[in-house]
Amino acid sequence: MKKILIFLIFLLSMPSIGQESLDALLKVMNSNSIPYISVEELQQLQTTDSIYLLDAREREEFDVSHIASATYIGYSEFSPDTAAEQIKDKNAPIVVYCSLGVRSEKIGEKLKKEGYTNVKNLYGGIFSWKNNGYEVVDSTATTTENVHAYSRIWGKWLNSGNKVYD
Repeated sequence: MKKILIFLIFLLSMPSIGQESLDALLKVMNSNSIPYISVEELQQLQTTDSIYLLDAREREEFDVSHIASATYIGYSEFSPDTAAEQIKDKNAPIVVYCSLGVRSEKIGEKLKKEGYTNVKNLYGGIFSWKNNGYEVVDSTATTTENVHAYSRIWGKWLNSGNKVYD
């Protein structure tokens, strides 16, 4: 609740809601408890290393589109037990993402609390992934231009593809 209040104060203090940067937003919303990884770094890792890529958005967001190699873990229904079933090695490289990197930090913190040592948060989330020209797929694993934009406020950071809200 405190983070939401801080975010609202942040938005109201801006001369124009469109002028704040993603950096500024993430500085207000996140604590940097989970280190960031850029979309370029993730792309490199996916071609060279075996990583666990976890989508921390809600099911309806994941079904609209997700990064092809991602596994749905959700946010409101996230369970550390489910993660433990899928990821036995607590030192395995894990990248968590959401729309922008806020919810994924929270899930990353929960994973860290469970003993996972190599957890990163995708900076800018799936929005930055798509904005940088990388593909996303839908629930049938078909490449799509649709991206669930979460809300009209968050959706302003999605500059590529088709915004979906429902």
